[in-house]
Amino acid sequence: MGQAETLNKNSKTYKIELRNLKLEDYNELKELMNKCYKGSGPGNAPWTKEQIKTLLNKFPEGQIVITVNKKIVACALSIIVNYKYFGDEHTYRQITGNYTFSTHDPNGDVLYGIDVFVDPEYQGMRLGRRLYEARKELCENLNLRSIMVGGRIPNYYKYAKELTPKQYIEKVKSKEIYDPVLSFQLANDFYVRRILKNYLRGDVESKEYAILLEWPNIYYNPEKKLFNRLKSVVRVGLVQWQMRNFDELETLLEQVEFFVDAISDYGSDFILFPEFFNAPLMQKFNHLEKHEAIRRLADYTIPLRDAFIDFAVSYNINIIAGSMPIVEKGKLYNISFLCRRDGSFDSYKKIHITPDERSSWGLEGGNELKVFDTDCGKIGILICYDVEFPELARILADQGMQILFVPFLTDTQNSYNRVRLCAQARAVENECYVAIAGSVGNLPKVENMDIQFAQSAVFTPSDIAFPTNAIKGETTPNTEMTLIVDLDLDLLKELHIHGTVTNLLDRRKDLYKIQWLKK
Repeated sequence: MGQAETLNKNSKTYKIELRNLKLEDYNELKELMNKCYKGSGPGNAPWTKEQIKTLLNKFPEGQIVITVNKKIVACALSIIVNYKYFGDEHTYRQITGNYTFSTHDPNGDVLYGIDVFVDPEYQGMRLGRRLYEARKELCENLNLRSIMVGGRIPNYYKYAKELTPKQYIEKVKSKEIYDPVLSFQLANDFYVRRILKNYLRGDVESKEYAILLEWPNIYYNPEKKLFNRLKSVVRVGLVQWQMRNFDELETLLEQVEFFVDAISDYGSDFILFPEFFNAPLMQKFNHLEKHEAIRRLADYTIPLRDAFIDFAVSYNINIIAGSMPIVEKGKLYNISFLCRRDGSFDSYKKIHITPDERSSWGLEGGNELKVFDTDCGKIGILICYDVEFPELARILADQGMQILFVPFLTDTQNSYNRVRLCAQARAVENECYVAIAGSVGNLPKVENMDIQFAQSAVFTPSDIAFPTNAIKGETTPNTEMTLIVDLDLDLLKELHIHGTVTNLLDRRKDLYKIQWLKK
C-alpha cells in the first residue's frame, strides 16, 4: 500500500501519503496517540511497541497510516476475526484477545477495526475518511464479508440522564445530536447492528456502551475451498517407544518407519516421538565417557532428520521427531525437529537443562522460542523439563498456539509425574491441548540411560466441552504402544471467549506481564 497526492490549502502545500505502518514509526506514532486522546490502548494508555510489533507480525497490511509532509498524522489498526466465535455480544477485551491480538485469524471472514485516531490539527482534511476508504479497499481485496467496529459514543455522557442509548442513536441519525465517532461512522456507510454493553472498561464518556457497526462488502464471494483448508478436527498419534538394542541406524529407522506407517494409516495429521528415542545407538560408545558418547550419538542426528523429512512426505503426516543431540559451533544441544508433510522443517532446542544433563553430558540450553505454523493449525514444542516452566507455554499461547507437543524421557515415577502434572496444568491455564510422549523399558548397555518410565497422554482444558478429567486419552503405563486421538480446534476458539472461566482473557495485565527478553 502506498498512495500519495499533493494538496494546496490556505496557501500551504501538503504532501499526503497513505501507507502501511512500520515498526520504526513507533516513536512518532506514540506521540500521535498521546496527542489524540488518553484511551488509545488498554488501561487508557497508548499501544505499546510490543503490541504494535505483534499487529505488524500478524497482519501488516491491516495497519495503515497517513503522513502529511512525511509526518504521521492519522492511523487505523485492524485485525481479521472469525466472527462466529464472538457473535454480536462481545467486549473490546474479548475481540482483541485481552489486547494480545491472539484472536487474529488470517482465515477469518470479518475485518475488525481496533482503533482509528487523527491528529486534531489535521482533522479538517478528511483523513479519517481516507483511512476508512483504505479499509474498505482492503476488505474487498481480501474477500472479507464485512468490516465491523465497536464504535464509542463519546458524547453520550452529556445526555445519559435524559436518553437511553437507543434514543441517543436515533437523535444522532437524525442529526439532532452530533457524536464525533458515531456521526462519522454513519457518514461512511456503516449501519448500526446493535448496542454493546460493558464494551470498553473505563470508557466514562460512553458509559461503557458501544455501537456495533457494520459495513457489508457487496463484492464478497463466499467461495468454498475444496482442499488445503485448515482442519477443525485434527488427528494426533503418539508413540510410546520401547527402548531396545539397535546396532545400526538402519535398524532403528525400520522401527521408526513402522510406527509412522501404522499411525498414518489411521489418517493422522501428527505423530509425536519421545525425547532421546535414539539413545540405543549409544551402546556402541558405552566404553567412552558419558559426555563423549552423547556427542558420538549426535553424529546420527542429521541423517535421522533427513529420514524423518522423507517419511513425512511419503506418509503424508507431520512428524515431531522426538529429540536428539546436536553439536553446533562446538556446543551440545538437545534438538527437536518438526518435519512437515510438505517437505519443509523447523527445529526447537531445549531451553532448560536438568542438573544431570549438564553434569553428565555437558548439554547447553537453546535461546529461541516460537510457534510453528502447520496445515493443521499453530503448534508449539517444549522438550521434557521445559514444560515445568509455565512462562514458556504462556508465551506460546499468546502467539496463538493450539497444540503443545512435549517429547519427554523420565526414569522414575517421580520424574514422570512432574512432567505429567505440569503438562496438564499448561493445558488448563493456556486453554490448549498438550500431548506428551515418552519411552519405556531399559538399556543396560547404555550408561546414564538405564531405565525409563512413561505413560503418554493427551491433555485438554477443563471445561464442559472437554472430558471431565481433562484427559483426552492415555496409554497403558510402561507398555510399548500408540495412542491416537481427535482434537477439535473449534472447541478451543469457543472456550477462549465463552468458557466457564477465561484464563487468557482474565489476566491482570495492568499488574503483571510475561516478556521474552532475547532479541
